[in-house]
Amino acid sequence: MNRMIVITAILLLTGASLLKAQPADTTALPDKWTLQQCIDYAKQHNIQLNNLRLSRQSSREDLLLAKAARLPGVSGSASQYYTHARNADPVVGGFQTQSSMASNYSVSSNWTLYQGGYLKNDVREKNLLLQTANLDVLQSENDITLQITQAYLNILLASENIVYAGDLVQTSRAQLQQGQQQFDAGSIARKDLVQLEAQLATDQYSLVAAENSYRQNLLTLKQLLQLPTSFDFSIAQPDTLAAEKPVPGLATAQQLALQTRPEVKSGELNVAIAEVGLAKAKAGYKPTLSFGASLATGFSDNQSYSYWQQLDNNFYQRAGITLGIPIFSNRANKTNEAKAKIAISQAKLSLQDTRTALSQTVEQAYLNLVNTQEQYRAAEKQLDANGESYRITVEQLKLGAVNMVDLQVQKNLYVQSLQAYIQAKYSNILNRKIYAFYTGEPVTNE
Repeated sequence: MNRMIVITAILLLTGASLLKAQPADTTALPDKWTLQQCIDYAKQHNIQLNNLRLSRQSSREDLLLAKAARLPGVSGSASQYYTHARNADPVVGGFQTQSSMASNYSVSSNWTLYQGGYLKNDVREKNLLLQTANLDVLQSENDITLQITQAYLNILLASENIVYAGDLVQTSRAQLQQGQQQFDAGSIARKDLVQLEAQLATDQYSLVAAENSYRQNLLTLKQLLQLPTSFDFSIAQPDTLAAEKPVPGLATAQQLALQTRPEVKSGELNVAIAEVGLAKAKAGYKPTLSFGASLATGFSDNQSYSYWQQLDNNFYQRAGITLGIPIFSNRANKTNEAKAKIAISQAKLSLQDTRTALSQTVEQAYLNLVNTQEQYRAAEKQLDANGESYRITVEQLKLGAVNMVDLQVQKNLYVQSLQAYIQAKYSNILNRKIYAFYTGEPVTNE
């Protein structure tokens, strides 16, 4: 019983300490996150990115190993033997039991002097693979940056929808109060008052939907950042967001993307790696020259000499050069060469496909930007016109110059144009940032 009490107390204390220590992981995090802070945090803490960084470290170790292969290798050995045997005694006849102890000590070294350029090309290949691993990290960072940017702007879109939906609710509530007064005074019919109540309920529903969308988009960004569930996450509202900003033309953007994007550089490195692989395959046709040396000695208690004298007597040195000439390899070298040439062709086709796909992606991003810019300008004009028309209709309603049907029509037009304007605004901002990002421009809060 006492042991159970002690164990329970230890578990409670451990759990309490863990609960106290848990918020320490998030105390240094900002209360409100900017877009740049989200991107920086994801680049540092994303699990997939860190896994790629570990792969990069593994590639670095492979490079160090390839460089070390050009150096001579040295190994030593020491062995101790105990022998127990029964041997025939030719003098007195019968058998006698003999036991002996023996020791052997050796140091050997081997150094490949020439292997047809294989070792040199192996170092080149491992160096290129390390560069490819670096580009894989950059490409993953780019993908995460675009995902976070889209999620962040979706939150801003939902936030702005909440503001406008809230304004509509306040306007509808004020109109309902005015309609109630007019109904009490006998100026409008019960049907008109019910329409005002229905409009307020509709606007309140739109506000709730906007708030739900905001929470969902906030959760999406939080999950992209891989933050703890218990962390209270919110974003900072930027001071300004430029919906329209000069961007380079399509041809310039495609050229910049082909020059700067990591996936293209990675494809070019893959071609170089395949070419080095061909050089390594051709090394199989060439002779190999290696240098070897060894030192050895031993001791046995069957001899009358002392331990140190035996080590001196049995000490020998050996050094030599070995030349290996490939004569017939069962077509292994020819097959390796042929497959290396095929790998070069495949790498070139993959690079061509990457360039084509990137050019098409940039072209699609440019088209999306042009379309959203035109939609944004048209939506802005439409909002101004419908907003003014709605304002005039509201004033006319106060004077009794229009009925509730006219008000509902104008309000619906205003709400539709407002929603279209907000959507077009953030679609334009998102597509502008994506298009600029392909040209090498970093994503910013503006």
